[in-house]
Amino acid sequence: MAFQLPDLPYAHDALEPFMSADTLQTHHGKHHQAYVDKLNAALGDDDDRSLEAVIQNAVGREGAHGVFNNAAQVWNHTFFWNCMTPQGGGRPDGALAEQIDADFGGFNAFRDAFKAAAMAQFGSGWAWLVLENGTLKITTTSNADLPMVHGQHALLTCDVWEHAYYLDHKNRRDAFLDAFLDKLVNWAFVAEQFERYSGTNAAEQAA
Repeated sequence: MAFQLPDLPYAHDALEPFMSADTLQTHHGKHHQAYVDKLNAALGDDDDRSLEAVIQNAVGREGAHGVFNNAAQVWNHTFFWNCMTPQGGGRPDGALAEQIDADFGGFNAFRDAFKAAAMAQFGSGWAWLVLENGTLKITTTSNADLPMVHGQHALLTCDVWEHAYYLDHKNRRDAFLDAFLDKLVNWAFVAEQFERYSGTNAAEQAA
């Protein structure tokens, strides 16, 4: 069964003025769609594996680099859309906030560290908040790479490929990250991921 481009969880203009309808129409409708199309072309219509299984099976396998890149980018982008919401941003609460305080020394320290990591990612890639062995960590990956193949649970991601922000912020990645953290992050979704994976081991994510 062929993979399908997932619908956005909000209207194209719902994140304005922080992320424009033009950006979402291009990023979701063209870039994300292209990854889906290339993945389907590589796999054929009779492959009934989950997206996660396709990714894990392609890791390090000779001749599967293209499959991995496209499958991982389908997963990364789908996760990214869910990490944002209209009237988002601000601070989380509950168990997630307590864990951020414990592991980073407070929300402001987490925000500064996340933005610094995202700014330091050279070229194309992603900034992540992950859960690894019960501890929250900030990490980055290049190109299509993603936490699940490194034994980590993804909780939050920000796309720092230029096509994620150039139409709205030109070359000002810092302005995009401020908008993402302060106005767009869907902390309810992040908290759901934290609750899902708290007390589990990373191998379960790939199962």
